[in-house]
Amino acid sequence: MIDPTTISVVRSGLEQICDEMDLHTIRSAISPIISETNDCAHGIYHPRTGETIAQGHLGLPVFLATMQFTVQAVIERAERQGGFAPGDMWVLNDTYLGGTHLNDVTLLTPVFVDGELFALLANTGHWMDVGGATAGGWNPSAEDIHQEGIVIPPGKLYDRGRLNEELLAMFLANVRLPDDIRGDLGALTSALQKGEQRLGELLARRGVETVRDCLEELIGRSERQMRTYIEEIPDGDYEFADRIDNDGVVDEPIEIRLRIEIRGSEMRIDFAGTSARVRGPINISANTARSACYVALKHVFPDVPVNGGTFRPVTIAIPDGSVIAAEYPSPVSGYLEAVGRILDVVFGALAQAIPERVPAAPFGTTGVVTVGGRHPDTGAYFVGVFPYPGGYGATHQTDGLVHGNTPQSMANFVALEASEHRYPLRFEYFAIREGSGGAGWHRGGDGTTYRVTATGPCTLSVLGDRADSAPFGLHEGGSALPNDVRLITGGTEWRPPMRTKLARQPLAEGDSIEVASPGGGGFGDPLERDLELVERDLNHGYIGPEEAERTYGVRARVESETASRKRWSVERSDRAASAAVPSADVGAQQPRQEAR
Repeated sequence: MIDPTTISVVRSGLEQICDEMDLHTIRSAISPIISETNDCAHGIYHPRTGETIAQGHLGLPVFLATMQFTVQAVIERAERQGGFAPGDMWVLNDTYLGGTHLNDVTLLTPVFVDGELFALLANTGHWMDVGGATAGGWNPSAEDIHQEGIVIPPGKLYDRGRLNEELLAMFLANVRLPDDIRGDLGALTSALQKGEQRLGELLARRGVETVRDCLEELIGRSERQMRTYIEEIPDGDYEFADRIDNDGVVDEPIEIRLRIEIRGSEMRIDFAGTSARVRGPINISANTARSACYVALKHVFPDVPVNGGTFRPVTIAIPDGSVIAAEYPSPVSGYLEAVGRILDVVFGALAQAIPERVPAAPFGTTGVVTVGGRHPDTGAYFVGVFPYPGGYGATHQTDGLVHGNTPQSMANFVALEASEHRYPLRFEYFAIREGSGGAGWHRGGDGTTYRVTATGPCTLSVLGDRADSAPFGLHEGGSALPNDVRLITGGTEWRPPMRTKLARQPLAEGDSIEVASPGGGGFGDPLERDLELVERDLNHGYIGPEEAERTYGVRARVESETASRKRWSVERSDRAASAAVPSADVGAQQPRQEAR
């Protein structure tokens, strides 16, 4: 029996190793998608099963889930080739084996102790470009995986410590930014080497057998803790559905439908009835779909440490041929839009059973804007990637987060100053989108709006969602405002035919794009919201006086005014007591439990 103190110290030591690998990569990478957006992740994995042992806190959630499947695929391939050897380092981005999309490249290296394989270290980093038809890889019009970039099957980048120069040369010859990719690959490689060094130091301090025993115990503890939480959910079946606006090629909605079955300490998630595979890049592999479920459950049960035992009590059924079971050659570059909708339907289903734990829908789109071309000053290729921030859904405990990173990836928005320095772009404004959060007893967080103007010729693509189907509220909470994308080219303002999806749009100097991301859904009856909170919303600029009266049933008056702002006070309004709140339209009946 291992004492609790030793288990805690070993767990913290393993997590610290992963955190150090995260920081090593972020601080040494060349591309802003890693160095500023933090689009990477690191983990330690079981040498036989490939299950997660520990992960870094800065890594993107969706990577931390898919990397286990990627590691397991490499283990299977390595065993067919005689197993791992010291100094090996594998590389792949095959989305059908691991998950996500082609830009996310995974490296894996074995750690040996006294000649015995002890663990596997892996990381994933987003490459700014992987070739394909669209600079940056986010191709809203792709109908084939090869239009999205180069596919890398599992192979050895290093064989017993020797770099495969020919393989590296092949990578660099197929991307638009070879110098950046070479630098990022060096950062990711050295991070794994640093992790191997730190793991060796931990083993020297604590002993190999002690740490190995702790690994097994940590996995078992996470499984037991998750089973305890599932047992607290009332047995039953809980159904929910939501829609993706379109696939970028065919303008028809795509339905994500699921049923969660709770029986004792077991949870079954069944996606029967989900739409079939689509032509455009909104498909995701089955492993990505499973990972999305794990991310959603981690949001609901945040205190369960994530490792191989966490999701053992959860069974996931994914229909063959569906949009969430992509197979070659289905395009997948817009995978985060489907991942976001899976989070939403898991929240919507569980809200019927445990309303005090589950948030309303977050803004639900990563909405990536990419710009690319040749820099007018140097002639060199450039690629800029800008994932949306937006509002989070309100909960039983609190209002939703304002201007948060996308919950399915947590990628940051690249600093405006750095973007203007690197690319022929100028940001005209970057602000909170006032009034975009859903109304409620607890209010959904507001999204973000910005306008960026080209200062030189470039090509723009957008891959987002949530324009036709807004993020939903729960328990009488209101929906958020939907996504809105507008372009101004040649002095004319227009919206893309697919609303939030647009491929390879040329921009001339002076042309602009305006983006307004969704907020999060509200929670509970807005007429029950505390007066002090409504007053705060007014004074922060989250809502206006008309919405305060129409939706929250209060009358606002100006208490003081300066050149830059008004100070409001509020009181209950008789006229607005019967105000109606817009309900969500997500293709399924909304939960109606009491808010409190």
